[in-house]
Amino acid sequence: MFTKSAKLLAAFLVSCIFLAGCKDETPVRINPDDILNLKASTPVNKGWIFESRPEIVVRVVNPNPVEVTAEIKVRIKSDKKESITTIDASEPIPADGYKDVTVVCNKDLAPGFYNASCLVNYQSSPSFTFGVNPFEIQSPPDKQPDFDTFWDDALSQLEAVDMKPVLTKLDKMSSESRSVYFVEFYSSPDGPDGDPVMIHGYFAEPNDGEKHPVIIHYFGYDVPNPEGQISCPTGGGSSEWSEFWLSNRGQQINNRTAAHRSDGVAQDFANIYGDWFVYSFGDKDHYYYRGAYMDCVQAVRFLSTRATTDTDNIFAEGHSQGGAFSYAAAALSPIPLRAIAPNCPFMGDFPDYFQVAYWPASVANASKGSMTDAQMYAFLSYFDTKNLATRIHEDCAVYSNIGLQDVTCPPHTNIAPFNNLSVKNKEMQFSSQLAHSYPASWDYTVKAFFKKHSK
Repeated sequence: MFTKSAKLLAAFLVSCIFLAGCKDETPVRINPDDILNLKASTPVNKGWIFESRPEIVVRVVNPNPVEVTAEIKVRIKSDKKESITTIDASEPIPADGYKDVTVVCNKDLAPGFYNASCLVNYQSSPSFTFGVNPFEIQSPPDKQPDFDTFWDDALSQLEAVDMKPVLTKLDKMSSESRSVYFVEFYSSPDGPDGDPVMIHGYFAEPNDGEKHPVIIHYFGYDVPNPEGQISCPTGGGSSEWSEFWLSNRGQQINNRTAAHRSDGVAQDFANIYGDWFVYSFGDKDHYYYRGAYMDCVQAVRFLSTRATTDTDNIFAEGHSQGGAFSYAAAALSPIPLRAIAPNCPFMGDFPDYFQVAYWPASVANASKGSMTDAQMYAFLSYFDTKNLATRIHEDCAVYSNIGLQDVTCPPHTNIAPFNNLSVKNKEMQFSSQLAHSYPASWDYTVKAFFKKHSK
């Protein structure tokens, strides 16, 4: 159905517009009810990263044989869903054609991430997220007074753990260039007391006996009751890198039976932590991420024991939770990392995170018990990447990517640790149309960045 204004507009148009090039110059007669809707989309402009006043491009397609006026309305909200402003525009769209209409924001916007939605003649187009001066967004650290002491004590406990690494060569996965191993070693207990926890990983090591740079791959958030298969890497044809794929406690390998892994090792493993984010929620000494962050450090310690590891060139990368693990490893490892590459990292700036995303706020609020919000955020601050970022040494280069359309780990949570870094070299890529995923070129880009910053 068409609005009354649209019908009046159509009636006016058919009375004054002629088909271009029509030989008999007969006026085009169109019943107002037959006017087709204009179609609108929002092409990426300037990577959807702007300064002060964003310029939103609206592409309007007119499928009618007559010119039609597009009444455009762009609404802008903050990432916390607060209404900011509405911009109106009116443009004639040629018959059987299209026009790109640039709608300039009518006010200066503060540094931040925003959502834009567009209406064209009351027809909506998909909304999208854009950024304004993102490197000026302030996410001040909210470390508790004992933040550094807390982590120094955890590291002292880890140092006392005899990791007792065991490597089982996987002949079917190995190649002439690299041998692939199923690795198990002990990591920190689940609290200040208790027994060390056994964790697992896959390790690909060049066969030439020379020292090589090494990349640690940290994984994203697993599923508590998995059905999917865990794939084991192969040796491949290159011996340029050593690579280690760590499975943190209760996740990945540590959350799969032998039938759900392709490594051929006849051992079953089970997750004992439930939903990891809320395991011992509120108890910083026994919280899941205290142990999981120590697992990340233990992986670095394990690699330092290998004769083929060039300890001056240890790198780490990961997506989502793996991005948070990359930050944690660089912040906490006594053995310095040369560079890290966190993609869409999890665990960033919880006070804002819980206002812009449904999860994990939903499970946190359901698990906080008698804690106030202030107490909950104080607890989470020990594990917040924006605080860990302040511990990363200046010589560790950082390359990060943000998917602007990410609603799982929204852009604000990604930029928080990045903006709190004090490193000499850091680069950020904004993937304008990506959500919570890798850019297609991630592996190539990251390895090029690591090579660039190799010692």
